[in-house]
Amino acid sequence: MIRRATEADVPAMTALVHELAAYEKSSSLCTVRDEQLHSALFGAQPSVFAHVAEHEGSVVGCALWFLNFSTWDGVNGIYLEDLYVQPAARGGGFGTALLAALAAECVAHEYTRLTWSVLDWNTPSIGFYRSLGAEPQDEWTTFRLTENALAELAAQAR
Repeated sequence: MIRRATEADVPAMTALVHELAAYEKSSSLCTVRDEQLHSALFGAQPSVFAHVAEHEGSVVGCALWFLNFSTWDGVNGIYLEDLYVQPAARGGGFGTALLAALAAECVAHEYTRLTWSVLDWNTPSIGFYRSLGAEPQDEWTTFRLTENALAELAAQAR
């Protein structure tokens, strides 16, 4: 079953995010705590939204997402920050169902895009996404500022 996440799901989603970080060989970079995720999802001004996949009473997967905006289309879209299904539950249709729920959000709200990133070595996921009709945006390169570079650029703000 796919449903919108509730406050009670936060510990399970935090654990899933840490599992995803381990799968992506980046455990040391994942520092999110339940309180942070709870605040982002259910605080006074939610900045992220989530759906969960539940099987036999346990959360086995999640999709964490937020709204973005296309200046070209003039409307919002969804950016999927994390999609993760536990290995034991893979092949059960949960990943497809989570993405279908986000596609339904887009259609219901007249959003024009559902976008996400995938590591280039993650061939099982790339194959899965392609099977759904998703197309890679190979002409784009993602950039990120963090830590010292972020602070140094911020110091230049006038």
